[in-house]
Amino acid sequence: MILISILSLLISNAVTLRRDMSILFNRIAIIALIYSILHDITCLFILNQGLGLHGGLLHITNITQIFHIFIFLISILILQLTSFYPRKVWVSECSSLNNILFNNFIYYRTKFINKMGEHLKIIEYPLILLFIISGAIFLISTNDLISIFLSIELQSYGLYLLSTIYRNSELSTTGGLIYFLLGGLSSCFILLGTALLYANSGTTNIDGFYIISSIGDINNSDTLYKTYYISFSLLIFSIGFLFKVSAAPFHFWSPDVYDAIPTIVTTFVAIVAKISIFIFLLELVYYTSNYFHDLNWTFSLLMSSFFSLIIGTVVGLTQFRIKRLFAYSTISHVGFILLALSISSIESIQAFIFYLLQYSISNLNAFIILIAIGFSMYYYTSDNKEYKELLDKNNSPIQLISQLKGYFYINPILSLSLIITLFSFAGIPPLIGFFAKQMVLSAALDKGYLFLSIIAILTSVIGAVYYLNIIKEIYFYTPQYKINPLLKNLEFEGNFYNKQKKLIQTVKFKYKDLTINSIISIIISILTLIILLFIFINKEWLSMGTILVQILFNY
Repeated sequence: MILISILSLLISNAVTLRRDMSILFNRIAIIALIYSILHDITCLFILNQGLGLHGGLLHITNITQIFHIFIFLISILILQLTSFYPRKVWVSECSSLNNILFNNFIYYRTKFINKMGEHLKIIEYPLILLFIISGAIFLISTNDLISIFLSIELQSYGLYLLSTIYRNSELSTTGGLIYFLLGGLSSCFILLGTALLYANSGTTNIDGFYIISSIGDINNSDTLYKTYYISFSLLIFSIGFLFKVSAAPFHFWSPDVYDAIPTIVTTFVAIVAKISIFIFLLELVYYTSNYFHDLNWTFSLLMSSFFSLIIGTVVGLTQFRIKRLFAYSTISHVGFILLALSISSIESIQAFIFYLLQYSISNLNAFIILIAIGFSMYYYTSDNKEYKELLDKNNSPIQLISQLKGYFYINPILSLSLIITLFSFAGIPPLIGFFAKQMVLSAALDKGYLFLSIIAILTSVIGAVYYLNIIKEIYFYTPQYKINPLLKNLEFEGNFYNKQKKLIQTVKFKYKDLTINSIISIIISILTLIILLFIFINKEWLSMGTILVQILFNY
């Protein structure tokens, strides 16, 4: 379905002349992803042990199917940002159910509701997103070194293009170029690891390595396969993937890229790219970590986890740009995910799956709220010269933490949603982030990783400082913004028409009647309630994690 959609969009993009058709293309991409979800749900009831496809290049199991569905859902939520106009007019006295369902409200101030925003004029955006999603889906299901490299490159090339898709933005082009050059370097590591694995084993099939590694440990001196050689090759191979997920000490590209590219694009780059790589690493670690005793390549994941926890927390304390701070926050959370991944016990894999799911949801909510705040600030102005001189402020309106100063007095509900999400990042009970961290630490302590557990606890406490700093800016200062004097006394006019296009009523409205689009409001509300009320809906999430782990461990 995704491939058919890609072909359809390619043909559509080639023949269309109107750039504002992007909204319709985004909606078509959403419909395609909904169909893909239904298809995967149907397959869940058919598969038991798993299924190999195309001679073992790909394999489909329950874990891959669940995360296919999860990636589709996340992508649909991100596509909503560009599938509808960001603002709408809401006149309460004319908002009866009858008017909403049976009448059309038409107004002509297109710039006022940002119909001509640049993010609504990029017709290639949904097409590139579908390419990236295809790469992510193939990477999750891959079972061969060849398909691994093709999948990760398909995903990465799409991300490079997506980062530079705002062609008029100098910052965006710079960020995309940094991403491309360093992403190319990480691909070299993956290719080198692939070559070394093939040179030693003579096979590109991942199942072959699992068999070799288990046999090689029986009597290493009598076999042609040297387990330490395969382990060393896997170490180089994994460095490339650690680059891609911005784990320390290979993290240096992510703060620059996150900050330079537009916020809508950052939302996709920060979430989807990581999910697919971590699920691929899950199976690789599970099948190879138990056999090597002399040199275990998974030790590199523990070292990376340690550096990520330290760097993501300490360097994050000095940030004053909000997307750079989110980048270091991500590095810190990647440390927790890698800790759970490298332990490779039943409890830790369950914690790993749960942490990945909850962090993706929390991160998505934080970025969507940031975008919504930018949309809501349209009719405010400030005397602060620093805000006026920000580069690329049309594509990323909120760039500095200080821009959120006193935002609670402008929009208390959106401020509350952001604060709940930040508290979840910090691991404050009873929010979802607390349970995720608690599960990872419990698994680490059970396996005797006392030092790393102490580091994780300390960095969580220190990391809470920069989240609290954002909360302080929002709640404890008065806003520096005032209503734009040009809009203050302006009065606009709109008309209600029935289905027969007959004029029913003329309505006058002011800037106060402009609100954020219902779709964005609903998404933020649902994600915030999931984070806040997880303690009441935990059974389904935890049960799913337990079942997936038991299938993986063949219980």
